[in-house]
Amino acid sequence: MSDAPVLLEMKDNIAQVTLNRPDNRNSMDSEMMPAFFDVMSTVKDNRELRCLIITGSGKSFCAGADFKGVIIDNMDGLPHEVLMGVYEPFLMIQDVTVPTIAAMNGHAIGGGFGLMLICDIRIANKVSKYGANFARLGLHTGMAVSYMLPRLVGLPMANELLFTGRLISGEQTAEIGLANYAVERDQVLEKAWELAREIASCAPAAVRLIKRSILRGLEWDPRSAAEIEAHCQSRTVEMEDAKEGISALLEKREPVFKGR
Repeated sequence: MSDAPVLLEMKDNIAQVTLNRPDNRNSMDSEMMPAFFDVMSTVKDNRELRCLIITGSGKSFCAGADFKGVIIDNMDGLPHEVLMGVYEPFLMIQDVTVPTIAAMNGHAIGGGFGLMLICDIRIANKVSKYGANFARLGLHTGMAVSYMLPRLVGLPMANELLFTGRLISGEQTAEIGLANYAVERDQVLEKAWELAREIASCAPAAVRLIKRSILRGLEWDPRSAAEIEAHCQSRTVEMEDAKEGISALLEKREPVFKGR
């Protein structure tokens, strides 16, 4: 396998994009971001494409933004433009006009959780963990999570998950309707390709138009939501609670938040 941070495979009018930084839990770091941007620029303009699968290598789907490079190194001031620079390549998924499938081979946390939410169909690994743990770190949500999650699972469940920062299992994501399927790890990609081939067998122009109508009906605009979140997240990064939350995470202890 190539050591490129993002891999692109095309077969039968289906594209598979693989986040390929398993040593870094496929986090959104300085190598991953431009590579993902380049791949998505290629994919979204391919008129022969009928379905897109996004997956990860190793034990994680995506661990979200690179903590050291993005958060820890900028605790004294993190402009919202920097955060949007992290998220923008991944938000390009919303520009893909064919159905997109998140094949969540492993954990998807924080921004990685947002990455799976922006896809049209989600297939979870039964035992992996998924969620937006921002509140447990003293941070505002990012990657349009606070916008997408209520639209996918309803407001009460979204409130509970976001206010607690709780992570849930793949089986639970299917139970609450967040994932279409929860399967064994070695069956995630197999199921994704099965669905992709079924989608690809349908009339491509009709499928593209159906997707456009669905998203227009929902007034689906994660990019604008992510911009608002970036402003709020930028503010929380500078707070004492964020420093405490991140220190506690690194030191493997429970945080003590003081509300400032």
